[in-house]
Amino acid sequence: MPRRPRIILPDVPLHIIQRGNNRQPCFAAEEDYRYFLDQLEEIAPKAGVQVHAYVLMTNHVHLLLTGERSDSAGQFMKALGQRYVSYFNRAYNRSGTLWEGRFRSCLVQQETYLMTCMRYIELNPVRAGMVERPADYPWTSYRINAQGEKSTLVKPHRLYEMLGPDSESRCQAYRELFRYQLEPGLVDTIRQTTNGNVVLGDSQFSGRIGEMLGRRVIRGQAGRPKAKDSKEDSI
Repeated sequence: MPRRPRIILPDVPLHIIQRGNNRQPCFAAEEDYRYFLDQLEEIAPKAGVQVHAYVLMTNHVHLLLTGERSDSAGQFMKALGQRYVSYFNRAYNRSGTLWEGRFRSCLVQQETYLMTCMRYIELNPVRAGMVERPADYPWTSYRINAQGEKSTLVKPHRLYEMLGPDSESRCQAYRELFRYQLEPGLVDTIRQTTNGNVVLGDSQFSGRIGEMLGRRVIRGQAGRPKAKDSKEDSI
């Protein structure tokens, strides 16, 4: 079965998940996390990518980014993956693949889902039971976006900048978004759209993207698919 082509457009946010092969750990020590973030910071501007949010979990990575070209995200992830795998294999005297094939992604309707997706990413360690508060986990962008920690890696999205007239007010408004956990149904929606490489947005947004690309950009309906759509429904 041919691969589903990615749904990526310039200047539209993209949520990315990159998992370790067979869910194996991708980070074994603090030095690994730091090296990955250093490479993230170095490669992003070269690829024409702005990173808005991230979390590095033990066996997978979440990124929210915007590329200036349709191929920016792909080039960015390829360079980042190759460089980090080379480092990891040398550090732990191993060989072979580290990542689970292609990264998963979904195009994000910024006006409706951007902040929700940022919360989804930065609350990942809390949902996993690793920490009680997002600020307690060091390998995430939460302290940057919510507490004003200095960073040359994270580039604020314009919607984040609209939260307030200055850094302090923006951080305060952003922290307010984290007073409650995301609803389980919303968590499932983000997870499914990302794993399915479809669009995270309302019907009008997905309709516009579908017309622009000339193909379906939402998940198939439950039940037996029509014969002509059977391949597309096998996500």
